[in-house]
Amino acid sequence: MAQSSNAAAGVDNTFRRKFDREEYLQRAREREEKEAEGRSKSKSRGPPVQRKPLKHRDYEVDLESRLGKTQVVTPIAPLSQQAGYYCSVCECVVKDSANYLDHINGKKHQRALGMSMRAERATLEQVQRRFEVLKKRKDTGGFTEQDFDERILKQQQEEEERKRQRREKKKEKKKEKATEEEPEVDPDVAAMMGFGGFRSSKK
Repeated sequence: MAQSSNAAAGVDNTFRRKFDREEYLQRAREREEKEAEGRSKSKSRGPPVQRKPLKHRDYEVDLESRLGKTQVVTPIAPLSQQAGYYCSVCECVVKDSANYLDHINGKKHQRALGMSMRAERATLEQVQRRFEVLKKRKDTGGFTEQDFDERILKQQQEEEERKRQRREKKKEKKKEKATEEEPEVDPDVAAMMGFGGFRSSKK
């Protein structure tokens, strides 16, 4: 009996997990060293990218070419043929014109074009040259009341011409309808019946 009690005393029946503190401290140090190396590598990949300053758009933004047109859209169509405005630089589709303008003026699009969001600082000479160009444009482009009256008169004449052409087209359509609706009658039969035709005398 005494032997069995001694044997039971030697058994570890606490079921608690024991951690080796030194081992885990060592692992933590190694992980921190790896992270520090990764950070230094990412920083030392190369010199920072030099982006060009913002510049004026040298093309017209086309927002109205597909206005009022119907387009069949399928889910398997490529992005460039889907509904909305397609940006070939960023390869994305924007659903309306306001968001499209926001996109092409935004940071992501400008970075893809290789530009930063900072404008180039103008020198004194550039500003003076710009003022001279604007002054010349203002002097040469003098707009008088006579020019204004001439433009109004020209627009009125063009509008009258368009109205006249519309009236002529309507008359032609009416004539075509009238000739289509007239029944075809044999002239011999009409003469036997005692009348020259089915046309009305009104014109």
